[in-house]
Amino acid sequence: MTSVQKALEIIKRGTEEVLIEKDLIEKLESGKKLRVKAGFDPTAPDIHLGHTVLINKLRQFQDLGHEAILLIGDFTAMIGDPTGKSVTRKPLSREDVLENAKTYEEQVFKILDPEKTTVVYNSEWMGKMSAADMIQLAAKYTVARMLERDDFEKRYKGGQSIAVHEFLYPLIQGYDSVALEADIELGGTDQKFNLLVGRELQRQEGQSQQIVITTPILEGLDGVQKMSKSLANYIGIDEASDEMFGKVMSISDDLMWRYYELLSFRPMEEIAQFKKDIEGGANPRDIKFLLGEEIVERFHGAEAAGKVRENFISRFKNNEIPEDLQEVEVKAIDGAIAIANLLKEAGLTQSTSDAMRMIKQGAVKKDGERIDDKSHKTAAGETAVFQVGKKRIARVSVV
Repeated sequence: MTSVQKALEIIKRGTEEVLIEKDLIEKLESGKKLRVKAGFDPTAPDIHLGHTVLINKLRQFQDLGHEAILLIGDFTAMIGDPTGKSVTRKPLSREDVLENAKTYEEQVFKILDPEKTTVVYNSEWMGKMSAADMIQLAAKYTVARMLERDDFEKRYKGGQSIAVHEFLYPLIQGYDSVALEADIELGGTDQKFNLLVGRELQRQEGQSQQIVITTPILEGLDGVQKMSKSLANYIGIDEASDEMFGKVMSISDDLMWRYYELLSFRPMEEIAQFKKDIEGGANPRDIKFLLGEEIVERFHGAEAAGKVRENFISRFKNNEIPEDLQEVEVKAIDGAIAIANLLKEAGLTQSTSDAMRMIKQGAVKKDGERIDDKSHKTAAGETAVFQVGKKRIARVSVV
């Protein structure tokens, strides 16, 4: 394989779409150091594994010798990204955005090489735009084209309101590519419309159009909805190593392969061999152990990764959790269930107030880990062992 073919194989792994692939090949063949942009709106302080699908791809471009541009959308975050929203999103304050942005920078360098990363804020150019400049930008796209966007179209046909400022969001994200003269922009599949707006604005400015590379949206622990802190189905990259490992172990055997594809750095041939091993009788749990250890090592180091499996197994042994556990199903509300409701519905406590009292006493455990947070939620699709005191115990599946 040529160096370009090898680079293309690395770039395309775990991607949904490359627009336009032949143009990407031409850019790679040119030998030019490409400017690769990925933007993040700091709407919340924590980065989870769902975000890292995109950040890992940006790191791959760094390793291939290209310039990684991490765009912090401090200006766009104050507008609020309407993507996937059925209602107008509330904007954030400037103070909240800057505080979240600081946390983003700290966490993202657990993956990216800081020496090879250019961090920019889109307020650097958007904050200097006059009202006349913004009107000129708005003139570059029609309302009809905006309504081609799936979520806008659904809201319009459904009679739901669309505020004018929401039309500005994809325009500003697109203009970021003009300001940065991006060669490539990375984004989730839900961002495809916005990324293509960037290509169009670059064309109008006489720039070479950026290559658009979309990555899949990673499902959360429930295996259904996208990973999100608000849905309590996420794995944060700042979480403790044992908690991170335990959450990986809680995903279903089927979802494990999705996580291997999008999060693991192992060769695809090795992952294919894992599947054959399971078909031949290997325990899926042992293959999941390897995935959990790899992710823990990435964010906590080799020493922590060397301990998490043993800690995980010993927690179950020390709690003398029986093999023939009672199996219970409880129903989620809006994708998750609060811990007090879960314990009551599973028959582990007599009431939610009883559950709250047991949590306060430190008598409630989930997969061997004590739960102290009364607002703790378990996502739909997640299965875990819950224990109240020494005798009340069940394997609970949230459906």
